[in-house]
Amino acid sequence: MIVRYTQRAYPRAEPREVRVDDGSREAVIWRNRALTLFDRVAVPVAVCDVYGDVLLANPAMAAECGTTPGRLRGRDVLELFRPLEAEQVERIAEALRLRHRSRYEVSVRWEAPGGAERFGELTADPVSDTVEDTPALLVMLRVQGEREPRTGAPVHVSPVEARILALLAHGATTAKAAKETGLTTDGVTYHLRRLSARWGASNRAELVARAYALGVLTSGVWPPGA
Repeated sequence: MIVRYTQRAYPRAEPREVRVDDGSREAVIWRNRALTLFDRVAVPVAVCDVYGDVLLANPAMAAECGTTPGRLRGRDVLELFRPLEAEQVERIAEALRLRHRSRYEVSVRWEAPGGAERFGELTADPVSDTVEDTPALLVMLRVQGEREPRTGAPVHVSPVEARILALLAHGATTAKAAKETGLTTDGVTYHLRRLSARWGASNRAELVARAYALGVLTSGVWPPGA
């Protein structure tokens, strides 16, 4: 038996054009614009995960650490910029655990390129597409000052003032500082007001920052000490 095969005509597949809807195209355009702005803005900015590890940093942030943006990826932002008050970090960690969405501020110090010590403030804003998503942290750094090498006489404070400043840097409240120093809370407040007036500090975080900048508190030591 002879079987004859006949060629069947199948419709020829034509290449399909993949169309991107206007909304997706616009989202890509705005994402690229945002990344360009992120790179060019003069303010030090980074995006971190909820644990504080750097996901993305702009050149201004990298410059504060004397490196490039790529080398900051995966670094702990609170190791790069060391908190002045442990209590601030503990409050933020608890707020993030409870999924509170507020702006958080931490007073920090760090070593700038060239060895100078700078102090300032980190601001962290939780950001995500939806409230259910685990947020990332948009972190901005505000430089408040720099400690220059001292050529004159060092700044002197009384032993009680030095002890109070060290306790504040450790996160102590006025009541805790009073208990540790044997003073009343009014006595602690009196010393803090005198120091604030002497150094032009507007709040306790700035007072601690100035204590580090002036060499009253010793850098690189934990717990803090004069």
